[in-house]
Amino acid sequence: MSESSPDQHRVTRGKFRLGRLLSGRATSPVRPAKHHPVKEDIDALAKRILLPSLPVSDEEMARAAHQDRGQKLARQEMWDTLSEKLRYADRSRLSTPGGETASLLLAFGARSDVVSAAEDALHDGKVPDMAGIEALEEMQADYPTEYPCALIVALAHIDIGWAWRNIAGPHDPEGAVRKCQWHLDRAEAILAPFDAEALNAPSLAAAKCALNAACHARGRKVAEGYEALIALDPDSHRHMRALGRHLLPGYAGGAKAVEIEARRTAARTQATWGAGAYTWVYFDALALSRQTLDLLDAGFFIEGLHDIIARKQDQHIVNLLAAFCAITMAPQTKGAPLPDHADTARARVHDCLDWLLEDHIQELHPLIWSQTLLAPGHAPLLPSRRALIVKGRQTALRIIATRFASQISDGSSIAFSRAGMYRLPAL
Repeated sequence: MSESSPDQHRVTRGKFRLGRLLSGRATSPVRPAKHHPVKEDIDALAKRILLPSLPVSDEEMARAAHQDRGQKLARQEMWDTLSEKLRYADRSRLSTPGGETASLLLAFGARSDVVSAAEDALHDGKVPDMAGIEALEEMQADYPTEYPCALIVALAHIDIGWAWRNIAGPHDPEGAVRKCQWHLDRAEAILAPFDAEALNAPSLAAAKCALNAACHARGRKVAEGYEALIALDPDSHRHMRALGRHLLPGYAGGAKAVEIEARRTAARTQATWGAGAYTWVYFDALALSRQTLDLLDAGFFIEGLHDIIARKQDQHIVNLLAAFCAITMAPQTKGAPLPDHADTARARVHDCLDWLLEDHIQELHPLIWSQTLLAPGHAPLLPSRRALIVKGRQTALRIIATRFASQISDGSSIAFSRAGMYRLPAL
């Protein structure tokens, strides 16, 4: 791929056209601020950012629908129906508007009661009651040839294994390791009889990838497993993001492996994503480890951003990419300074916020912005949903106001529509 970056040739056709429809109001292009105003001014400027906000997006509703269906069918022990729906979701590659895999959401809902009970017990310093996971195992014994049932039980074991490691590990390292390994061994035994490729089951392949990522001894198989999974389901960016996360530990390859697999995945999925797979593989890895910036090809990454937007116009994706550029790739304020290459790469990606705002964003999804403030893969105690929405909206509007402060300091406003971003002069 060429080192020249598409961000140097931004498309501007169609911007500000809505202004022509606003009788009596002249509009003018908006460019990023050359300076940053003092903090006291930001909240006032943010009030002049006119961007519709969706507290609940189509993506959230779709995810909740799949998860709730899986949970309801499991609670009612309608395993035949749940198995049929999960098989259909796999065969049809059913996904949410933002690209989340429906089969995995169904499986998440189906096991959520058992996993949540185990996590709650560990947070309380207690050993989880085995009744829940044992009931799932008994169910799976009644459906020995149904891979969806095996999938649900195996993923429950993997989740509980991670819970032992992450929650109990700091207090009882040796005990947590033993318990975690027991659950992972059970998951491996349950999944062993099923071949994801033969069954045309991406969810099964994803479960085996999660198992590889959880086991140090299987770390060398992480890239191989994800190659097979992505070949089965190349449209899903979820798998590519998980690949980047799961390569980060040293036993799975680390930052060098992220760079290698990002390029290999982009080459294999070029017909589907263009350069987008390079971006997706790096996406969560960059949020979790700044070391990955050392090897990042910023031009290739930015080319991938453009290719993703060209293929996925959903506003969930636009908000996801904009929040990543704005927050994850913001200048570092703590710790040792980044090496020159890493900081230059970070800055180039951060500046992509401008064209994402100017050309593509039409509505604000506040939860994405608040969740971007948290590192992916971590599970801290979260504030209320309402607080997350307020925080996400405040964060997004403050960032946008800062970027365009010099253009609205005269009392004008910035508005967003399908025609692009435009400026409304002060009345």
